[in-house]
Amino acid sequence: MRQQLSYPGTSGRTQETAEYLTEDLLQIEQRIEPAKRAAHNVHKRLLACLQGQYGADMDKRVKKLPLMALSITMAESFKELDTDSSLGKALEMSCFIQSMLAKILAEFEMALERDVLQPLNRLSEEELPIILKHKKNLHKHVQEWNAIKSRLNQAAKNSGNSINAGTGPAGSAAALKLENLKEEEEEMRKRVEQSKDEYMADLYHFSTKEESYAKYFIKLLENQAEYHQKSLGSLAATLAELKETHNEPDSPSPRVASVPGMYGMPLETHLKASGREIALPIEACVMILLASGMQEEGLFRLAAGASVLKRLKCSLAIGSSMLDDFYADPHAVAGALKCYLRELPQPLMTCELYDDWLKAASFKETETRLEHLKNICNSLPKDNYNNLRYLIRFLAKLAEHQEVNKMTPSNIAIVLGPNLLWPQQTDGCQEQLDMASVSSIQVVGVVEPLIQNAEILFPGDIDFNVSGLFTPPLNVKEREVPTTEEPILLHLPPEPGSPLLGDK
Repeated sequence: MRQQLSYPGTSGRTQETAEYLTEDLLQIEQRIEPAKRAAHNVHKRLLACLQGQYGADMDKRVKKLPLMALSITMAESFKELDTDSSLGKALEMSCFIQSMLAKILAEFEMALERDVLQPLNRLSEEELPIILKHKKNLHKHVQEWNAIKSRLNQAAKNSGNSINAGTGPAGSAAALKLENLKEEEEEMRKRVEQSKDEYMADLYHFSTKEESYAKYFIKLLENQAEYHQKSLGSLAATLAELKETHNEPDSPSPRVASVPGMYGMPLETHLKASGREIALPIEACVMILLASGMQEEGLFRLAAGASVLKRLKCSLAIGSSMLDDFYADPHAVAGALKCYLRELPQPLMTCELYDDWLKAASFKETETRLEHLKNICNSLPKDNYNNLRYLIRFLAKLAEHQEVNKMTPSNIAIVLGPNLLWPQQTDGCQEQLDMASVSSIQVVGVVEPLIQNAEILFPGDIDFNVSGLFTPPLNVKEREVPTTEEPILLHLPPEPGSPLLGDK
């Protein structure tokens, strides 16, 4: 190829850039223009599919969606109805689900912009046009080089004739012109060489990146699948709840419906399927409580409203990170976190280590007890350790505000301990085992020192916003923490209906 560039044919014919490419590069070159058109056309058509405003933030986008307008109309309508009636309840839940579907759609469109639309736009408007520009430059430089070579051949012929004729000064001028043309030809040859190298590098780069370009369209399908799965999960959960409520309208205290999705799913399965380090319900609830619940008195102890708790569990079950509506009700958030921990098939602290935990907590010497607790922490499976560390460090932070929220490490252990640790269940005596597990003061004796010594047992810095998905709304402001000279430490009895009375 270098020989071709250095000693091209002298027929005067303009050489095309293709003459400087190998067969494989020619095949790659033929895909550049179609790829540019495909990226441009798909980007344009996909942009037209968006229902929200392109480039808008979540709040602005959601407000413009037709589903949100429908939700607002439903909200205005059910205010005029008796909320205890079947029609009122059905309309209220329909209002909620339309709002949820709007947020899921907005999440999907924002992901679509980030993962598909923006990369396609860069491909069609920046990356591929640069390759085509370099192709054009090479073609131009080759043409200019051929023109100079033609002039050089003519000048060489004229110089030879002048020398043969012995014209003296004319011959010298011809020789000088010939020398200048040779220098000009050499300079242009270098430009052609440089342009050729740039263009070939572009083609090789495109070839190596072609697989990642194809993934833009795979990502489109993945985002669509996730969007439809979330929408379907949200609809299925709401429909199940609506049918249950409709069939039992006079139930004085409706039970929190079992929610499909990650509730009740093994921790390892959820983390693997979602590619997460910390379970979504744990991270989401912790982030909300950090923003709006740290000074809430009786957190994790006081019961939440059943309807709000249902809606929050539905939102978490479908994997939604749009939870702005729930920052105003930290008790519902705490309840959703307790439900998630309680509904795990295996406790976060594992049944296998149940006896080891109790034995470690029984040591009276503080250093000995901590040493054994630390060893058991380190023997937990990785997923369990990461999530327990995350949760315990949060609970320790919650206990720092015990003067206001009245939740000491002991109080926290009383209401949360039975949701973190219980023995292996066996057939034939399920109820007895549950009662023994949640009533055991030994479980509280295990969890309390974990909270009290969180930084020793679970060392290192911790970023609670692990996924980076959770930002509190601008209108959420934590209440001022009143200062008192002597903190009031109150040991709270279990609330009615709490796990201490029989629910695992």
